[in-house]
Amino acid sequence: HPSDEVTPTELLSRPIDAAAPNAAQLARGQYLVAAGDCMSCHLRQGGEPFAGGLGLKTPFGVIYTSNITPDPKTGIGAWTSDQFYRAMHDGKDDEGENLYPAFPYPWFRLASREDDDAIFAYLRTVPAVNYTAPENQLRFPLSMRSLIGGWNLLFFEKHEFQNKPQQSPEWNRGAYLVNGLGHCGGCHTPKNSLGVERANHEFYGGKLDNWVAPDLTGNPRTGLGNWNVEDIAEYLATGRNARAGAGGAMADVITYSTSLMNDADRHAIATCLKCLPASPGGTIQPPDPDTMRRGAEIYSDACTSCHLESGVGQSRVFPPLGHDAMLQQDDPTGLLHILLGGTRIGTNASRPSPLTMPSFAWK
Repeated sequence: HPSDEVTPTELLSRPIDAAAPNAAQLARGQYLVAAGDCMSCHLRQGGEPFAGGLGLKTPFGVIYTSNITPDPKTGIGAWTSDQFYRAMHDGKDDEGENLYPAFPYPWFRLASREDDDAIFAYLRTVPAVNYTAPENQLRFPLSMRSLIGGWNLLFFEKHEFQNKPQQSPEWNRGAYLVNGLGHCGGCHTPKNSLGVERANHEFYGGKLDNWVAPDLTGNPRTGLGNWNVEDIAEYLATGRNARAGAGGAMADVITYSTSLMNDADRHAIATCLKCLPASPGGTIQPPDPDTMRRGAEIYSDACTSCHLESGVGQSRVFPPLGHDAMLQQDDPTGLLHILLGGTRIGTNASRPSPLTMPSFAWK
């Protein structure tokens, strides 16, 4: 971005004018926009904040994110708060057309009307951008939006979040964020062939855009079973802890979302996640000895300078490998993607250095 333009992180963190007549609502909306990770999807490479145009690669084709700046022609500048609430809660645009569930309204529906109104009020204050995203590239008949109406009837439940009185206020706040605006299940829950979350597999890990979103359950090998609340909260705040570093799509979640949240909400999310029952443990087959010897040679040559000979890593800089979540998933796609394409750990105000894993595709 040119130096005279506000960066995405500055836009999400700059103070709201206290003299504005609805300053409290705007501050709340700004915070909730970060909690919902709106920037990650509505920012294309080289584009302006919230102008959209990012291509989301789904099993059904590419869906481009929309412009949610207050431009009246190409954005949401002409929308009403009722129309915005309908989009968030019912998956309908300003003309009543069905939105594809790549826009996570199946999760956003849990947000309260008060929170939706605050988000809408804040988005109306961001710089307006006249930009129209490319046409979606979906296979027929999925290119027909009318089919989404049937999908909604079969699989979409419309209701707001309900507190569970048997749980603590902290857990309920965490559940509101995890299952609502945070839409963590959108990536971390596996889907069936119709794009619907697999029943009884919540947070078992999912596949998205050639990456694997790891298991978030209490599974001690593939999930967060060996993490405590502080481990999770630190990871959400800085993108790294003594156990892992946030790369891939999670890097943007850290930069544009969880690092901008307050400590209480990060701990609430961690408290909710630590209550998830463990996914079933899989059977691990002994590796082939010849493959292990060859792998050890390659590892010694390419990996030890950062992750050290024993794979213990360097705390909060280069992740340890023995219990790394991406390494321990049953699906190796994410690991292969990191090895071939490299990745970057998410940045934030307290950890501004974009630590990188280089690409080894050239080897």
